[in-house]
Amino acid sequence: MGTSVEVKALCGVYNEKPLSYLVSIDGFNFLIDCGWNDQFDTSLLEPLSRVASTVDAVLLSHPDTFHLGALPYAMKQLGLYAPVYATEPVYRLGLLTMYDQYLSRKQVSEFDLFTLDDIDSAFQNVTRLTYSQNHYMSGKGEGIVIAPLVAGHLLGGTTWRITKDGEDVIYAVDFNHRKERHLNGTVLESFVHPAVLITDAFNALNNQPSSRQRDQEFLDAIEKTVNVGGNVLLPVDTAGRVLELILTLEQHWAQKQLSTPIYFLSYVSSSTIDYVKSFLEWMSDSIAKSFEHTRDNAFLLRKIKLVINKSALEEAPGPKVVMASMASLEAGFSHDLFVEWAADPKNLVMFTERGQFGTLARILQSDPPPKAVKVTMSRRIPLVGEELAAYEEEQNRIKREEALKATLVKEEESKASVGAEVVTTDRMVIDTNVTHPSSNAAGLHSGAFKDVLIDGFVPPSSSVAPMFPFYDNTSEWDDFGEVINPDDYVVKDDNMEQSSMHVDGDLNGKLDEGSANLILDTMPSKVVSSELTVQVKCSLLYMDFEGRSDGRSIKSILAHVAPLKLVLVHGSAEATEHLKQHCLKHVCPHVYAPQLEETIDVTSDLCAYKVQLSEKLMSQVLFKKLGDYEIAWVDAEVGKTEKDMFSLLPLSGLAPPHKTVLVGDIKMSDFKQFLASKGVQVKFGGGALRCGEYVTIRKVGDASQKVGGASIQQIVLEGPLSEEYYKIREYLYSHFYSL
Repeated sequence: MGTSVEVKALCGVYNEKPLSYLVSIDGFNFLIDCGWNDQFDTSLLEPLSRVASTVDAVLLSHPDTFHLGALPYAMKQLGLYAPVYATEPVYRLGLLTMYDQYLSRKQVSEFDLFTLDDIDSAFQNVTRLTYSQNHYMSGKGEGIVIAPLVAGHLLGGTTWRITKDGEDVIYAVDFNHRKERHLNGTVLESFVHPAVLITDAFNALNNQPSSRQRDQEFLDAIEKTVNVGGNVLLPVDTAGRVLELILTLEQHWAQKQLSTPIYFLSYVSSSTIDYVKSFLEWMSDSIAKSFEHTRDNAFLLRKIKLVINKSALEEAPGPKVVMASMASLEAGFSHDLFVEWAADPKNLVMFTERGQFGTLARILQSDPPPKAVKVTMSRRIPLVGEELAAYEEEQNRIKREEALKATLVKEEESKASVGAEVVTTDRMVIDTNVTHPSSNAAGLHSGAFKDVLIDGFVPPSSSVAPMFPFYDNTSEWDDFGEVINPDDYVVKDDNMEQSSMHVDGDLNGKLDEGSANLILDTMPSKVVSSELTVQVKCSLLYMDFEGRSDGRSIKSILAHVAPLKLVLVHGSAEATEHLKQHCLKHVCPHVYAPQLEETIDVTSDLCAYKVQLSEKLMSQVLFKKLGDYEIAWVDAEVGKTEKDMFSLLPLSGLAPPHKTVLVGDIKMSDFKQFLASKGVQVKFGGGALRCGEYVTIRKVGDASQKVGGASIQQIVLEGPLSEEYYKIREYLYSHFYSL
């Protein structure tokens, strides 16, 4: 049998809930994605809690809450201790996303599912990889190779390739084949016949307009609103699709010299852009080339202001455009701005992604939208008067209890230390069993010394005489003297410790000043909430800036990749079933759509063997260069080594003849340009390439049609035998490699 592969859905199947899947490769368990929703519903994590302790490695695909939001909680509460792998942008932007989530929640609730320290602790376990970097697992995962590849959805977004014994398991969710302003398209189409492909059906029923048409409608709607004196609210994520919106607005405002202010409002807005500026090599080719030639960083923003609190919006009293987190409107600045602006008919709330199920954003995107919605407005206020006095009294009580507990622990430790020293090291131990002819003999036996005043300490129970407390602090020594702890000589300041915890810790000082002040604000406070009914009189509009391939493109890509086995996850029940039936007819006969916590076996039907190439055989092989590889035709026979391993050995007789094999592929448009550069008159006509006067080159068959997994498309060269014919054939052969 081939490599054993099992897939278990922990969340995100037959629905649009967060993504989390357990993929086992020969018993090695990968947790691929560890998502949560913006409501932080702990019931979604129950399946994960049952398998968290068995996870051997975690792979993260995108830096948003839906793909990594549960990581801090899982490591703190569910017993997840496995190493984590992600690209550098997923690591950095994912960290900022979780900071923003925590700070947004802490302002409106007594949020206690995880802390900033828990976030830092979880992300300290992340091993960062670059695109196409092969990482070889060790120990239990010996022989498994993982590699992140371009997904095209979010910055650093990943399609994971897991390889063992020559078989590929591909995890590709939320991919995008289109090139965008800041991202290249996915490389998923470069795979052909992987053993297993795990992908999503989220967009299977959706078709998108052209990017140019969408962008124009988007910008026209914003301009129309601000021209009549209205404000535009764009609920966005923290560090994902908002980057495409930022470039779109920045470029349009610069081209048209518009003066309406634009703001990016989140607790970590400036940190997000600072990091993004350093990730140009992860972005589109156009951004990279522009920086190489002009040293102009696309995210050096001139028209968009980065702000971290709502008070900064008051600087511009007129119309304004605000991109505010969170996209779900469940919390954060977007929630507050919606409540303030919803009642004005001149304002516009523009959604650029589908809201999560059950959120305020999803309710507002319904057709028709509601005329009024009930919301909870919460804010944190400082304690005063009796509440403050009660809080301080409680804190003092807690401190006294902790101090008393620490004192008792220290006394117990000192008793144990002194007692052990008396028993093991003191040569002057008095044997109390010996009778002494003294008037105080009875006192000695009873341990009572009438003539000694004992005050200020309690002698250890193991002592046989009154004694002052003495502790022998033994020190470690090395070749250079006593070993010291540098921390013992640092003047510690409580405020300095708190400020360095998050500002100068994992974020290298890049946390926003306002966010840092929020973290360090230890003033006693409480959360007060009130229920409001908001009249929705503003305009509501949805534009698809999700950055995912649409249904038509997904079907085309899957037909091209043609996996041996296909697993569908994450999508509505309708979309999942639709794509499943389509793929059964047009992609492959083995299509699976698991239910929640269902384990499916997608082990390859192929048999894989490890074969050793003998040195004698390799010395006779002639390799030819093919791009970054070297290829050769090998005639050999199978034998066994002394260690009973299969080995390829040279043929004992003459090698049988074989037809010439041409390796490679050719695009007719590229070959047309090549012939033109050689002085050959060439043009397209009737679906063929007409070369010179008499020679024609055409492709026969459909590339999407496959027999036994192989394409039946062929290139046919037609024309009379002539000097022109042989010259063009030679040019054609030069684009292939013959064996």
